[in-house]
Amino acid sequence: MKKHLLNDRSNRPLVASESRPGFSLRRTALLGAVVAGACLSAQLASAGGIFVIAMENHNFTQPTNQSSPQPVFGNPAAPYMNSLITPGNPNAAQVSFAVNYFNSGTGVHPSEPNYVWAEAGTDFGFHSDADPSVPNGNIYDTPHLTAQLNAAGIPWKNYQEDVQLAATPTNSASGNTGPVNPFNGSTQYNYAVKHNPMAFFSDTHLQNVYPLAQLFDDLNNNTTGRYNWITPNQYNDAHTALNGGFTYHGIHYSGDSANIAQGDNFLAQVIPQIMATPAYQDNGVIIIWWDETEGGDDLTRTLPEIIISPLAKGNAYASSVVVNHSSDIKSMEEIFGLPLINNPIPVTETNNFGGYNNVATVNDLSDLFIAGAIPAPASTAISAEGFVSNPHTHQVKQIVHITNNGTSPIPAPLFLVLDNLSANATLLNSDGTTAILTPLGSPYVSVSVGGDGILRPHETKTVALEFLDPTDAPITYDASVLDVTPAP
Repeated sequence: MKKHLLNDRSNRPLVASESRPGFSLRRTALLGAVVAGACLSAQLASAGGIFVIAMENHNFTQPTNQSSPQPVFGNPAAPYMNSLITPGNPNAAQVSFAVNYFNSGTGVHPSEPNYVWAEAGTDFGFHSDADPSVPNGNIYDTPHLTAQLNAAGIPWKNYQEDVQLAATPTNSASGNTGPVNPFNGSTQYNYAVKHNPMAFFSDTHLQNVYPLAQLFDDLNNNTTGRYNWITPNQYNDAHTALNGGFTYHGIHYSGDSANIAQGDNFLAQVIPQIMATPAYQDNGVIIIWWDETEGGDDLTRTLPEIIISPLAKGNAYASSVVVNHSSDIKSMEEIFGLPLINNPIPVTETNNFGGYNNVATVNDLSDLFIAGAIPAPASTAISAEGFVSNPHTHQVKQIVHITNNGTSPIPAPLFLVLDNLSANATLLNSDGTTAILTPLGSPYVSVSVGGDGILRPHETKTVALEFLDPTDAPITYDASVLDVTPAP
């Protein structure tokens, strides 16, 4: 229960913090407030579409002593992909790519958890490639990206190669007697539900899912969604080699080289077709996305993440900003003006590269684009008055001011979080502790923004903090403001 403001029942005077040398507010920088800003004239997908193409099972870079699977960067079986990231190459004119795109979390494997993460910002601790079912425990009824798009009335489509050969979109199907594949010329087919992220959510598992051929009709008729997910089959996404290997540009490949060549061949055919349409040319974007690192989750292994857009920085701009699958979700939510997803991440997975794999705290993809392409998040400033203490009760209070110093309104709920609170102090009026955002266990209090539920530009609200400090030692903490609930 929320405790009341400090009440000195003894009627003894409160003592100002100046009488307690060493009190300090260590840092008051904003760490996590994220709200979609106003629409800009250059905003991504303001009229065009976003196309995510999901690829499989290859690192971008990896340790030199790792030979299998092969990396994409510099691979002779991937001439098209490498042309996209080569400055001066005509294919790279509207391309930016990430050089520090890491696995979404520690131990997030195999494929399915990463596709689920691409929708929900977590894998819910499920580490299997099983088709979705109630007995398997991998059907989720929680907030996720395409459900948010539905609620906002934003059209989206899910294109799955070979899905028409399956009994339903929630059943995998493979064989070698299918129709001739227009990309690789074989009759092998392989639709894997584990690569269909929407299939694992109760409200979207059968919604807006189409065979891949529908994509090209929709491109021709300008009827694609604002957000489009594209999964090639397991031969064209570089997951599995065709029987007998694959001949590409006159070179016959087998094994993992064939996997890569098949994926490169697919992208080389599909991407130019998307780029030739109004859906791309009117501020659209293509994101080539890979599911998981291979061989480990450390800093020595990166994933490819390539974006193609009229609003990209272009000429194979290499961004060194640390990003991951949560970065893609955050960018989509900023572009479309959606609230940030904050599904719980299993504790064992949250500390990947400093813990910044939660949507609320992760870097977005804005460094890959020209300024203003992704709407800038609103920002707040935090300032604090001095501590006021009662030496007889060891109770201390402090007033903190939170100001919207941006140009966009910030809707409630808002929370003031005290990370790294010094061990000598307890926040008496805490409304809870962080159970989603790291560091876990940080106390937070709700910020009242008034009856209209909005913190307007240049408006300031105050929060009264109440501490218990039996030691009379300095109280220190790191303050941040969040617009996502820090606990389930």
